[in-house]
Amino acid sequence: MRILIQRVNEASVEIDGIIKAHIQKGLLILVGIENEDTVEDCEWLAGKAVGLRIFDDQNGVMNRSVLDIEGEMLVVSQFTLHALTKKGNRPSYIRAAKHEIAIPLYEYFCKSLSQKLGKEVQTGTFAADMKIALVNNGPVTIWIDSKNRE
Repeated sequence: MRILIQRVNEASVEIDGIIKAHIQKGLLILVGIENEDTVEDCEWLAGKAVGLRIFDDQNGVMNRSVLDIEGEMLVVSQFTLHALTKKGNRPSYIRAAKHEIAIPLYEYFCKSLSQKLGKEVQTGTFAADMKIALVNNGPVTIWIDSKNRE
């Protein structure tokens, strides 16, 4: 399981011309799920995301988490995080989990984030054609893969 975290001043998801979700200061998290992923991957990544100290403290040092700043989270499914680009110019998505595996894990991940954050996270819609808007703060963008825990 992979997540791409972006520290944002605001972010939103639009589907069919309608804003489905919107957050202010916090984290936009893109999540990609593989067939081998488990709820343990979800729990580990949710803990990392909520505890990641990437917001400035009073001295301008990245030393505060989204919890510390009482920020918000927006989670969007992103199967292309598992794109294989070794051969040719057309990415392969064979490692990305099919819906029957990915949807329950995506929902579990969002629920785990909400529990750890202490409030509901905003989400996109799984497999929808979404337009994502964001104001990246920094920019700060961090990639975390649950298969690289050591």
